[in-house]
Amino acid sequence: MADLKWYPSSWKSRTAAQMVDYPDQQVLERVLTKINTLPPLVTSAEIERLRFQLAAVQRNEAFLLHAGDCAESFDACTEQNISAKIGLILSFSLILIWGGRLPVVRVGRIAGQYAKPRSSRTEIIDNKEVLSFRGDNINGLDPNDRTPDPERLLSAYFHSTATLNYVRGLLTSGFASLHHPRDWSLSHVRSPALRSEFEKITKGLSDALDFSHTIGADLGRESVPFDQGGGRGVLGEVDFYTSHEGLMLDWEQAMTREVDIIESGSSLKEKGFYNTSAHFLWVGDRTRQLDGAHIEYFRGIRNPIGIKVGPSLENAELIRLLQIVNPNKESGRVTLITRYGASKIGDHLAGHIEAVKRSQHPVAWVCDPMHGNTLTSNSGFKTRNFGTIISELTSCISIHAACGSRLGGVSLEFTGELNDEGFSVTECLGGSMELSEEQLGLRYQSFCDPRLNFEQSLDVAFLISNYFKEERLGGKGENSIYAALGGRKIVS
Repeated sequence: MADLKWYPSSWKSRTAAQMVDYPDQQVLERVLTKINTLPPLVTSAEIERLRFQLAAVQRNEAFLLHAGDCAESFDACTEQNISAKIGLILSFSLILIWGGRLPVVRVGRIAGQYAKPRSSRTEIIDNKEVLSFRGDNINGLDPNDRTPDPERLLSAYFHSTATLNYVRGLLTSGFASLHHPRDWSLSHVRSPALRSEFEKITKGLSDALDFSHTIGADLGRESVPFDQGGGRGVLGEVDFYTSHEGLMLDWEQAMTREVDIIESGSSLKEKGFYNTSAHFLWVGDRTRQLDGAHIEYFRGIRNPIGIKVGPSLENAELIRLLQIVNPNKESGRVTLITRYGASKIGDHLAGHIEAVKRSQHPVAWVCDPMHGNTLTSNSGFKTRNFGTIISELTSCISIHAACGSRLGGVSLEFTGELNDEGFSVTECLGGSMELSEEQLGLRYQSFCDPRLNFEQSLDVAFLISNYFKEERLGGKGENSIYAALGGRKIVS
């Protein structure tokens, strides 16, 4: 099927899962036509730059951090929420760089991650059957606002634009400067032994930053604050990329543009199709059918893409997927995001690794320890247990090592949001703050899946950083933080 001619609308000849039934097709077409005339959100040059950096991840020369909300909402498009999210991603990546001594490629689930797949078309609310909530770009969370509205796609474009504009402004005006470090407060850590381990890491990181300052790594214009005319320099500017699940194919097609492919050192002019709504898109577990519409669309765009890999994916099917979306085995093109669940990873990951190695397809392996570990608490909240999350993550690291492979990144649903009193959300159990089931209702804010809060997110960062630091220094990656955070026995 991959040898057939591709064009942005060729997906319409295939069966599409998770499609939305709009009652007024004329309004939908009018909105999509308008979106198709609006400027791109990202450029082809930025997309090609990300492909280059993901190729480094595939060669184990960089680490991918893919993180953000399960699903964004229009109401959460605020200065405070965006700043908190970007700040957490920067803090997390800085901790990883310190431990692993590798560049971190930062890809946010932001500026377009509005739609969500659902297992059922309808749901029961107050004894009444209504259409399921599919995300702010489709319908409303209010049960009385569930009719899909095409105008929401246009609203999604402008909310994404506003978000991305503010992110770009933050990152080009000193927000990422190491002269303004994040809050490293460890007051939330209840375990004295764990707090001691974290303090070793933060002190080492602070010493490294002080050393850089002392030897003049930030001399000249870099030592002057940005708002006083200083330059950004290596300590003040970072690359940041956006992503979302490529679920709404009408939207994705409308944002697809044909432009010249930019390749250094080549004078040949070749055109390619880029999805300009985000730098990176992924196809989910529910929409990766070999002969489906989503894979048909994904195979034709130049963007680097992710494929969710779960326990239902057979080895042969995985290789066929790679053959379809990357027949020429181009570097930087495909990222495999595994999401098995802590109890199932030992049964599936090694087989997938060996199958991909035999196929010689270049991929980046990323662990999503969130989606396979969701449960419902006794109090009725959808939640995840921190100990189970890090169990899948550490098992993933261990299995890759046993197979002669290496984990190249992590995909997390987290948030740095704080309420007016400065407290984090309470959606996932456990972590160094030992969040209990009775505390879930205190600040449960997600309308979709539960997210790690600020403190729990840094717990994961410290865990990964310390693991790779010990490995880098010649140890076996044994991690004293792991058990203290509630992890279970690692699958070998």
